[in-house]
Amino acid sequence: MTKKKNNYHHGELRAQLLEAVRYLIEEKGPDGFSVAEACRMAGVSTAAPYKHFKDREEILHAVILEAMHRMGAAMQAAADAYPAGDPERIVALGRAYIDFAKSEPGVFAVMFGSGNNHAEIPALAEEGQAKFAIVVKVVAEHMNRCMEDDEVTARAYALWCAVHGHCFLVLDGKADKTKINITEDAYLRLVGSSYLPPK
Repeated sequence: MTKKKNNYHHGELRAQLLEAVRYLIEEKGPDGFSVAEACRMAGVSTAAPYKHFKDREEILHAVILEAMHRMGAAMQAAADAYPAGDPERIVALGRAYIDFAKSEPGVFAVMFGSGNNHAEIPALAEEGQAKFAIVVKVVAEHMNRCMEDDEVTARAYALWCAVHGHCFLVLDGKADKTKINITEDAYLRLVGSSYLPPK
């Protein structure tokens, strides 16, 4: 990414700083970046972030929140590309999730890594629920049931677990070691057919 200096508008400084942090997370991991380094990359003073954020943790939460927005938009667009009930809709939804994890592995790990306190942050908890609601809605429409139906939510959770777990196996380099001869799209079709009733 390129440095930008001077003449920042209020929102531009914040956006540039968050982009610098995101870049550093991908390059060095969530524990490998410093706010000072992000400031140098963004071309702002080390005092500038604290006009927008209380501390380093709050900056990290903002990066995660924006990542959740991007992931959610990709998931929704994938679902919207197919009509309700089409099995390929599940494949597309899972593909969007996997593609996000592969394109932003560092941020994905921060979003879902163990030991975080994201559930205690109302905005992050709400955004996480909104992402799961996309899966629930797709399953509900596939089954022609309401989103509050217990079976719908259980099947949505099973789908999420299967795709989410696969993402971490891929990012950890363990998926290739299984020697299982199946493409990701074939795997997603298998997951969909296993957890959803046939149409």
